[in-house]
Amino acid sequence: MALRQWTTDVVAPSARLDYWVGAICEAFLEMDCSSREAPLFGGELQSLPVETLSINRVRASTQDVFRTPAGIARSRQLPFYLIGQAETAWHVRQDGHVAHLRPGDVVLLDSARPYELHFPECVHCVSLQLPRAWVGQWLEQPEVRGPRVAWRDQGWGQSLGALAVQLARDPASAHALSPALLSDHLGALLCAALEPLSPSPTAARSLHAHLCALLRARIDQPGLSAQALAQEAGVSLRTLHRAFAAQGHTFAGTLRELRLARAGELLRRPQLAHVAVGEIGRRCGFADPSHFARAFQRAMGVSPAQWRRDGRGHTQIPR
Repeated sequence: MALRQWTTDVVAPSARLDYWVGAICEAFLEMDCSSREAPLFGGELQSLPVETLSINRVRASTQDVFRTPAGIARSRQLPFYLIGQAETAWHVRQDGHVAHLRPGDVVLLDSARPYELHFPECVHCVSLQLPRAWVGQWLEQPEVRGPRVAWRDQGWGQSLGALAVQLARDPASAHALSPALLSDHLGALLCAALEPLSPSPTAARSLHAHLCALLRARIDQPGLSAQALAQEAGVSLRTLHRAFAAQGHTFAGTLRELRLARAGELLRRPQLAHVAVGEIGRRCGFADPSHFARAFQRAMGVSPAQWRRDGRGHTQIPR
């Protein structure tokens, strides 16, 4: 689906704050907004649908946003929002609790209950719209009251915050992953950051090793999904992602590393010297030769062809 955009540049200065309130209601849901910079207010909003999710980037003047009971009553849908600022501090109030957030911290808010967002300096944030059913797939307790914060310097909050900042600065970077893989990656990080488990280390390592063995056996299958792997392993999707998180990894990252390691091995085999580089990538699950070449270059520091010529089998793939 196409990127949607709103900008206050299309209206006169005196009408910009009113225009902005209409824009956030259209892009998100019914909310009120005020700003001490109303006479000089400016803002730009971009919304990019990704499967059932929506990536929204907001850049605007200082403002205070209110989700009220009246607004909730007028809303046709009640999604969750995962919000993170890229550059300045801000704070959130919901259910009588206040969370003071730094750049890189992210907070999960339930739009079914009133909340306030306060941006004292400016807005440069990403707001990920997450359907209730989707959140319920990833969190065991999706409706915990109050703002739920993933701190940028604690556990998997580091990775979730880094992803939010990346999307705030460049929403188009979401295209680096397929929509389904991005959805799974985001869900896995959300689950690991907000509901971390402490399973038996032995059991966690055993399940992780089993899942990696299954992945290695199916590396040549393009579009291999976490859901398909979970079904084969006889575990839930949430359990699968938590097994990878317990070892400090993700499904998407592990799959990519295993595929690239396999490609590196095949490229240095003398008996496969006549096989095209693109075909080697296909045998390792990369349907697009150009995507394979870019991924290999980023991971190994050289192109697949150069790797083959140099015979650099001793080099380790960065983790």
